[in-house]
Amino acid sequence: MRVLVYFEGQEKIARSGIGRAMEHQLRALESAGVTALTDPSNWDFDIAHINTYWPKSLHVLKGAKARGIPVIVHGHSTYEDFRESFRLWRLVYPAYKGFLRSMYRRADMVIAPTEYAADLIRGHGLSRNVLSVSNGISLAEYAPSPEAREEFRNLFGLGEKEPYVMGVGFPFVRKGILEFIETARLLPEVRFFWFGSLERILTESRVLRVIKNAPKNCLFPGYLKGELIRGGYQGATALLFPTHEETEGIVALEALASRTPLIVRNIPVFRGWLKGGESCLQGETPAEFASLIRELIEKGPPEGLLENGYRIAEERDLPLIGMRLRECYLRLLGSSI
Repeated sequence: MRVLVYFEGQEKIARSGIGRAMEHQLRALESAGVTALTDPSNWDFDIAHINTYWPKSLHVLKGAKARGIPVIVHGHSTYEDFRESFRLWRLVYPAYKGFLRSMYRRADMVIAPTEYAADLIRGHGLSRNVLSVSNGISLAEYAPSPEAREEFRNLFGLGEKEPYVMGVGFPFVRKGILEFIETARLLPEVRFFWFGSLERILTESRVLRVIKNAPKNCLFPGYLKGELIRGGYQGATALLFPTHEETEGIVALEALASRTPLIVRNIPVFRGWLKGGESCLQGETPAEFASLIRELIEKGPPEGLLENGYRIAEERDLPLIGMRLRECYLRLLGSSI
């Protein structure tokens, strides 16, 4: 089985959640024995699996349909999770919404990362054939590494047992960066690190203003990858992820795979697979987030929290995701390749 896995503008999305999803998708398919192609130019594939929503993506979709090749569009994005993101998102939104509608409606199948995202797409009447498959996580990649933890602490001058809190993602209002900074302000004795950056011209002015006036214990080192970010996860007191809207939230899976206490807002996307007090901690306001962090520092994570979270990550390990994607392809082809 040969599948085109198409991501438009791979270089531009490499640091985004969709960029991580691209990496996971290709690795998952390799483990499942599916030949994944990334160049659509020769049209020599059985299925087109399109993951982005701009003009070239729509061109590939139309080209595949014209040649009788079944098309899957991946539901990484919805109307809801585009809001409160880039500067001038309101101006871009109508065009983006148009591409989403056009692509989802033309697809033979839509695969969304969670059942919540699938329900949103169904609810907008964009497609009836919508399945949910997680973006997945590589458990091997986040295996315990004392060396990585030490390297991270050395890089940022952290004491051996000094607590710190991480946030990861683009500095979007939707991602909860404003609440992250306010939580840091309530805990001046704890260092907070937000890993992720965005070109200044694309960043909302209120975010730039709040970052400029952030407390000294709230740091913005930019984008971090590889062993350093893994070491950061593994030594963190918590990953604070106060996002307002997601289609899944890969950083949440990264925390679970790292056995890092995960603090999230109680929003619909997490219901059904994350449970407050059992596999994660949940709050709504900076004061509540700060209280949860204090408890983690003073008492450690509640019994069973980390192992329960890790089991959720195990269910989404990339080889399992590869098999689920392969099943979706076979279902679409209606064969037993």
